[in-house]
Amino acid sequence: MRNRATNLLIVALTLGALSNVPAGPTFGQPTASDYAEKLQRYLEARRAYEAQAEPYWDAIAEKRRQRNAKRRAREPIGADDYVLTQPPLYAGPSRPIDPNAPRDTPEPDKPPMPVVADFLRHAAAQFGFMPQRPPSELAAKKAYVAVAKAAGLTKEQVVHVYAFETGGNGGYDTQAGLTSGRPEARAISPALGYNQLLSTNSVGLIAENGDRYVAILERKAARLTGTDKVAMTKKIAAFRRMITFSRSVPNAWSAHDELAKNTPGGIGIHAVLLDRDLGPLLQTQKLLDSVVFARRRGHPAPLTAAELELMNFTGDGNGYDMVLMAPELRQQVPTANFFQRAGYERNPIARRTGTVAALIASMEARMERAARERGAKGLAAAF
Repeated sequence: MRNRATNLLIVALTLGALSNVPAGPTFGQPTASDYAEKLQRYLEARRAYEAQAEPYWDAIAEKRRQRNAKRRAREPIGADDYVLTQPPLYAGPSRPIDPNAPRDTPEPDKPPMPVVADFLRHAAAQFGFMPQRPPSELAAKKAYVAVAKAAGLTKEQVVHVYAFETGGNGGYDTQAGLTSGRPEARAISPALGYNQLLSTNSVGLIAENGDRYVAILERKAARLTGTDKVAMTKKIAAFRRMITFSRSVPNAWSAHDELAKNTPGGIGIHAVLLDRDLGPLLQTQKLLDSVVFARRRGHPAPLTAAELELMNFTGDGNGYDMVLMAPELRQQVPTANFFQRAGYERNPIARRTGTVAALIASMEARMERAARERGAKGLAAAF
């Protein structure tokens, strides 16, 4: 018994002594010297990568400037006007974690992604605008098809762009990230509706075309009576306030983007896409602008759905560059020629496909698959 008590006392004294020893790194946790060594390897790998990447992306930008100058001078564009090698890829180690960095420092909160409820709330508060929503999804599709057909868009263009953008089952009020309908789904961008317009698109389209949209609403109002006429009159007045707000900044993407993302009014403007009269006009206009862009540059033939989406996907200028490209050249030219570096690095489709031909083939395959979905078939039937 005495020996057992003695042993317990020794253990207690040992544990007490150990508790006063400064804590060292836990198993698997890097020491300061380990961290310094890993950081050095990482920095060397990044420097080697940047020594290749920076000249590559400088060449991409310079070739783009040269192509633009040639097009203005109506000179032919050939393989020499593109960078024909793929961009360098970083294959080194990731940046190590500093063991001395505070572990409990919270990351700064990102503002939450606005969703439909936010668009509606800000539209009402900032402009007194309450969209008149379609009575059903079928009614929304019919309204969109009526405007798109009148604008000269083809069934193939409308249905296949919708299929690509929504996966074939999006509604007029579906937001990016929420197409699955799963309870855990989260919005990943403000992109909304059949063609997944961004809030920046809504601000820009209203700034550029708002007066024409008002004229269309006023013609509709002239045919209405009673409470319907009163509602339309109120909508026109609220929409005019939106137009004024959208024109409070220069007519440039960066200014529209700032307004759309960082002001209550810019967030509220996006609610027009939910309106049964205005939504179809903006969704159609986004595609029509690309068609008009191509026509004005001497491309009278109808754009295929993939070509139209290409312009939507990369911007009209870059997309049109690919539309004009000869098939054999599409096989050679890397997709990197049509992106800024940051945009390319964030774009898995552009990186995965590699060349213009593969990008177009990937788009066409996605369109064909999604066009067989129920929503796309419903849109096609509305034609």
